Amino acid sequence: MSTITIQKGCVADLRQTAELLNEIIAIGGSTAMTNPMSREDLEGWLMADQDSSSWHIAMAEDGTLLGFQWVGPWGDLPPEACAIGTFVKAGRTGFGIGSKLFDASVRAARALGYTWMDAEIRTDNEGGLAYYQSRGFENYRTLKDVPLDDGSFVNKLCKRYDL
Repeated sequence: MSTITIQKGCVADLRQTAELLNEIIAIGGSTAMTNPMSREDLEGWLMADQDSSSWHIAMAEDGTLLGFQWVGPWGDLPPEACAIGTFVKAGRTGFGIGSKLFDASVRAARALGYTWMDAEIRTDNEGGLAYYQSRGFENYRTLKDVPLDDGSFVNKLCKRYDL
């Protein structure tokens, strides 16, 4: 595998980021998102609150986006906690992309003043569960019958990582 470069995400990365995310959504089963996201949707999420959130991208030498990871406030988390979301290009998991992104996200979360991270993973997402477990996240609660935009329901496992 080529060299992977991790950098802070910016507006110029949103098109490739939307394409990567929409491919993952179309495959299904590894994200709670069921509807495609536009570049503008992603900008509203990833760039909305740069004082309390951060996102990084993983790039191959040829300029291909391999993945991205976001940390920031979400839902009913307390102010000392941030959510984390990880998205790696289909077919490219297991090559260290998520590990490199996680290192950058931990540094960013600490710099933003967070003391712990929350990852909510679908219980049928074996790859996601294994990824967060391998980073040292610990189970702390289960969410049952979480409704998705397409009308289906999933269970989610919430995992915590103390910074």
